[in-house]
Amino acid sequence: MGPLIFTPIAAILALGMAGSLAARVMKFSQGTDAMIDISAKIRAGANAFLRRQYAIVGVFFAAMTVLLAVLSAFNFLTPFVPFAFLTGGFFSGLSGFIGMKIATAANARTAAAAREGLNKGLRVAFSAGSVMGFTVVGLGLLDISIWYVILKFWFQLEIHDITSAMLTFGMGASSMALFARVGGGIFTKAADVGADLVGKVEAGIPEDDPRNPAVIADNVGDNVGDVAGMGADLYESYVGSIISASALGVSAFGAPEQDMGLKAVAIPMVIAAVGVAASILGTFLVRTKEGASQKNLLSALRRGSNFSAILIAIAALPLIWWQLGKENIGIYGAIIAGLVAGVGIGFFTEYFTSDSYKPTRALAGESQTGSATVIIGGISLGMLSTAAPVILVGICVLAAFYFSGGAENPGMGLYGVAISAVGMLSTLGITLATDAYGPIADNAGGIAEMTGMPEGVRERTDALDSLGNTTAATGKGFAIGSAALTALALIAAYVDRIKELSPDFFANKIDLSLTNPPVLVGLFIGGMLPFLFSALTMHSVGRAAESVVCEVRRQFREILGLMDGEAEPDYAACVDLCMKASLREMVLPTIVAVASPILCGLLLGPNGVVGLLGGSAVTGFVLAIFMANSGGAWDNAKKYIESGNYGGKGSDGHKAAVVGDTVGDPFKDTSGPSINILIKLLSMVSIVFAGVVLACHIS
Repeated sequence: MGPLIFTPIAAILALGMAGSLAARVMKFSQGTDAMIDISAKIRAGANAFLRRQYAIVGVFFAAMTVLLAVLSAFNFLTPFVPFAFLTGGFFSGLSGFIGMKIATAANARTAAAAREGLNKGLRVAFSAGSVMGFTVVGLGLLDISIWYVILKFWFQLEIHDITSAMLTFGMGASSMALFARVGGGIFTKAADVGADLVGKVEAGIPEDDPRNPAVIADNVGDNVGDVAGMGADLYESYVGSIISASALGVSAFGAPEQDMGLKAVAIPMVIAAVGVAASILGTFLVRTKEGASQKNLLSALRRGSNFSAILIAIAALPLIWWQLGKENIGIYGAIIAGLVAGVGIGFFTEYFTSDSYKPTRALAGESQTGSATVIIGGISLGMLSTAAPVILVGICVLAAFYFSGGAENPGMGLYGVAISAVGMLSTLGITLATDAYGPIADNAGGIAEMTGMPEGVRERTDALDSLGNTTAATGKGFAIGSAALTALALIAAYVDRIKELSPDFFANKIDLSLTNPPVLVGLFIGGMLPFLFSALTMHSVGRAAESVVCEVRRQFREILGLMDGEAEPDYAACVDLCMKASLREMVLPTIVAVASPILCGLLLGPNGVVGLLGGSAVTGFVLAIFMANSGGAWDNAKKYIESGNYGGKGSDGHKAAVVGDTVGDPFKDTSGPSINILIKLLSMVSIVFAGVVLACHIS
């Protein structure tokens, strides 16, 4: 296997690290009996949701597998595609499931650790988040390794056929991720919006007050949406970037140079393997002192991430020289471009969403004139925040393309663009850890409030939670930025697929100029799809939240003694409402995502599909950044006020900020993060069904 042997080794190392960290987390105390009881309720709700969700997703996967098997029987696809689709979905779902299990086990332990100090609370929450990070990269590399070994050594396929077959399991991973993100996102934001609007705004009770019937549903939602959904999401981002780069590597170096093609395939996999080691070392640097400010906490997390990125930058140079020779050393520049763009996107996301900086503090100040100005300010901030990431990704694309020799060989340039996405996600193990720890800290704060722990404990968990909002937005920025780069690589892979299936059609009928009507129409349709998709998911959150609001009002009105703390609310009723609504509402957006490229291809042909993919990538990238950053800023503006600024908790400004936060909830946790899955799923579906589309247009 040559250098590819590092891929399964890194997978085992990552999974071993995840197991070790999980064992460490489980050794911490869960606290009092009341804390253990609430944690158990959250865990039971999350497990029940995933069981129902996976049952529905299983029906979809069974139907799609039958369809793919039929297409395979008629030689539209290779016989490996149905199995690749299943394994991609399985590992994507498994990543989210394992992350959710450790998160629901760590929430009470984080709250208990926060009694002893901020640093200990950070270590517990971050260790649990690291389990998610290393599980995702470990399972991703394991999936890749298994498929490579089976196709190379069992079926003895050529390297081009191997990467072509492996590329299709991204469709299964993306499908699972979309279900997880949309379903979990609808659940968590319906509960969050319902709990905040009735509890904070109408009843004037604190966040996570045990008298609020939606408080358990809110904490369940943090786990099924922000942890399980995010794990499935980042799994497909990680695997998709590696496989698309490998596929373009074969194309870039040409079929005659099989040895160089094999080395080009190995590069993204080995970079990912090195990223595992760098991420493990980076985790040991994440610690802080007692009494640290949010800025100090953020510096601690950034220190670990930046250290890992520097290690990748150092290790990649000899790796490229060893594998591809000094004549192709420009590909190293593509890796650096991806790393720098990722760090830059993280910085600007932090600037626009953290309450340590002017934009979010100014947004908090706008609460003094009401909820309307908070909403207007948040939308404006989100729009403004799109400029820097778009410019950074644009520079990254140009740098990666030309560093890799795209001026002389466009195929090499596109390979460089794909490699830059791998560079951006190479430190995903630690980047995802900083993202996943946020929902755990949020749950810990809820448990601290519901069990009446001392005010100092809640202050520590709030500090961790506020930081988690920023790191979550940063993680979404990485995912969206890498999605844009991977989408470009997948468009190139789609064009290569058309050329492979029908060289005559490619030579005579592929015209990707903007003056070609199918391309232009495809661009408009693709540009519209992220907005249609967001409309469906936002409306779903709104409908589900309405039912929660009505239920919370009913319980406040009808359960005697509830507001006095003498009776316990019916938590299960709100959990069940959120569960039913989210599972019902997640189906239509997923069907739209899968059906759109197929219908477009049948009507407009391959030229129209390329237009659709380009249009969705451009508008989807910008819209996702806008939504993620607006939502993050609204949330942290609320927390900035809750820390004692602009009137503090219970003030009119606080109530206005809560309204802004509820608007931002589906922005940042449902629609926004789902868009990056959408733009890659459109590409994956297009590649898988390319043969069917061609058959309808070759005449």
